[in-house]
Amino acid sequence: MPTAINAAVAQQTAAGSLPSATIGTTTEGAGGGTGGIYSAIISRNQPIIKVKEKTYEELHKKCLEKNILYEDPDFPPNESSLFYSQKIPIKFEWKRPREICENPRFIIGGANRTDICQGELGDCWFLAAIACLTLNKKLLCRVIPHDQSFIHNYAGIFHFQFWRYGDWVDVVIDDCLPTYNNQLVFTKSSQRNEFWSALLEKAYAKLHGSYEALKGGNTTEAMEDFTGGVTEFYEIKDAPKDIYKIMKHAIDRGSLMASSIDDNLGFSYGSAPRSHIGELIARMVKNLENAQMTHSTADYQGTDERPAWTIVPMQYETRMSCGLVKGHAYSVTAVEETTFKGEKLRLVRLRNPWGQVEWNGPWSDKSEEWNFVNEAEKIRLQHKIAEDGEFWISFEDFMRYFTKLEICNLTPDTLEADKLQTWTVSVNEGRWVRGCSAGGCRNYPDTFWTNPQYRLKLLEEDDDPEDEEVVCSFLVALMQKNRRKERKLGANLYTIGFAIYEVPALDFMHGTKHHLQKDFFLYNASKARSKTYINMREISERFRLPPSEYVIIPSTYEPHQEGEFILRVFSEKRSLSEEQMCLIANQLLHKYVFSPIIFVSDRANSNKELTADEDTKDGEKTHVDEKKVSATTKAHEGSEEEKQFRNIFRQIAGDDMEINAEELRNVLNNVVKKHKDLKTEGFELESCRSMIALMDTDGSGKINFDEFRHLWDKIKSWQKIFKRYDTDHSGTINSYEMRNAVNDAGFRLNNQLYDIITMRYADKNMNIDFDSFICCFVRLDAMFRAFHAFDKDGDGIIKLNVLEVKPLHQYF
Repeated sequence: MPTAINAAVAQQTAAGSLPSATIGTTTEGAGGGTGGIYSAIISRNQPIIKVKEKTYEELHKKCLEKNILYEDPDFPPNESSLFYSQKIPIKFEWKRPREICENPRFIIGGANRTDICQGELGDCWFLAAIACLTLNKKLLCRVIPHDQSFIHNYAGIFHFQFWRYGDWVDVVIDDCLPTYNNQLVFTKSSQRNEFWSALLEKAYAKLHGSYEALKGGNTTEAMEDFTGGVTEFYEIKDAPKDIYKIMKHAIDRGSLMASSIDDNLGFSYGSAPRSHIGELIARMVKNLENAQMTHSTADYQGTDERPAWTIVPMQYETRMSCGLVKGHAYSVTAVEETTFKGEKLRLVRLRNPWGQVEWNGPWSDKSEEWNFVNEAEKIRLQHKIAEDGEFWISFEDFMRYFTKLEICNLTPDTLEADKLQTWTVSVNEGRWVRGCSAGGCRNYPDTFWTNPQYRLKLLEEDDDPEDEEVVCSFLVALMQKNRRKERKLGANLYTIGFAIYEVPALDFMHGTKHHLQKDFFLYNASKARSKTYINMREISERFRLPPSEYVIIPSTYEPHQEGEFILRVFSEKRSLSEEQMCLIANQLLHKYVFSPIIFVSDRANSNKELTADEDTKDGEKTHVDEKKVSATTKAHEGSEEEKQFRNIFRQIAGDDMEINAEELRNVLNNVVKKHKDLKTEGFELESCRSMIALMDTDGSGKINFDEFRHLWDKIKSWQKIFKRYDTDHSGTINSYEMRNAVNDAGFRLNNQLYDIITMRYADKNMNIDFDSFICCFVRLDAMFRAFHAFDKDGDGIIKLNVLEVKPLHQYF
């Protein structure tokens, strides 16, 4: 059974087990929306998703024309952009670089890894990713457009570009930065007048809502946001035997790589502990004042190129005697081999984002081992003695001290292979909706089947002459969305994972798009699954399975947890990944296009009007013959029950034998009271209005006895379905059962509609009472009746103008 684990103790899980004058801009692009399928996001040449209001170019031009400096209304220079959990005890001054130093520059001598020094914020994970980014100039230019300057056409406006859940977004900011005593509070460069790293951090903070939102994270998170790549995560103690070769391939192919050390308490830098902001700021102020006093006697001859004062931050990051820091992220900047005393020696180069505090063991900057290396080799390895945070360490010591390795592949080329491979990728966006599609892991069999399902067809085996197995290689990556941005609302990362099931060729579900039901998962074991359920933004895994049809079930560990996600599937050969019950086929490398959310094209003919006894063999509806209805009505008239029914109706309706919504409510509630086995408080007026809209053919707002009789037949058939799922006789059914109930009534809906039904009709306990149940079915029936009225040619597609759409509002 699945068991949840925390990121801090992920390494404890066995590989085979499954535990647990202001101008405005907009930060997010289309990538932040709900729903949609995107194409191959790995491409470096994809267009930028424009901001909703104005682009950087338009804003920059307008500022120059008006001769003003840009002020960002969406990320203002005040406390709301800094911290959300509590007020800070001191007042920061927001200053533009020209107010901090006399000769500010965006980039001096090229952006490189030594330009990044961590400030008083626990975002070493982010800064380690920046250091890795500087090693790949093409990627760097993508994230940091170099057409920006404090000299030419300066207008106080800058922009940076990040990959955001399938799209590249352009984040526009002003250059106001938080300072104290004229010193930058957060990230800074080793040169006091260089500001690209501080402005990049501000743009990333804006993307997530505040600076505090950046406290604690995994380096792979930022790596993916810089590249759109896919990450792989290794526990070093369980790493493959050829892990050095994997690291070497990663560096050679431009992949970004970072490593970290867990502390003895199980804390990982990926999950920052709770800390008092006030205490951190007070400590920061003290450190800044001490630093200022220490450096006040130094003579920098009035230049702006003096070094920035760096403080070792965050009290939960613990320095070891060897110089390494627990609970801290390091960039892996090189992997090399050298000759030492006649033998081959493997080395790893790392960088501490603090810009200081280095390894002091063998192969550190001043170690005696370098005395046995010739000058040419030292130059090749870029060895230098400097307190800049960067150092070499032997591969054996690296494996001894470090606990985690994170690799972000810019393309999904397998690191184990010696040659590049061509992969295809599909991206599916989805949601877990409480009460409908947030079913939790396999420990919860009653709801697990309700999770979103994605059919995966592996069509061609790998081309590997040395491999006798007929298998297809693919990688699955599940990423939860927007959790960091929603931290201020109390959101944390969910514990997530996924399972993969084969749909056998003999199974009647094979080749269909239908949502697999509960019994399938009770009697079929998974063919593959994520090793862990873990509270990270993304979890990814490589698999090798025979060509066949499979279904991927992404889920949170616990049920009822709402959130958005994207599921990416990379495959070496041709494959197809698409969501179950979603009517638009996903063509690889093409954008996903939604069909109308209500008018479900290829199910149109399966949703006809239903009478009490007219279910077809497969549960789909058949068209109602009006003569048949009339005959049924006449048959009813002769019975004693019919006479009593007609008498009640006449008493309420009067001589015209027509009733309005309020009168219909009285009739129905009188009849329902006689059903002692049905626990209900009766029908609400709103439900009865929907029923009138369904049956009122002449637009009078009333229904006659025959129309009412027809309606009652429908209600009786739906009542049987309700009783079937009201197993505890509470007068309610669980919202997760609504999918089956809707199917039993003959309706075929897509996943979005099931989500909407839950949000519209379920109560806070995710239960649906009888009144809401009948109201939902009445409206569904009415909607399909309206659809068929417009679908003249029967092709399942209709076009409506504004005047035709308005009358349909009565059905919602």
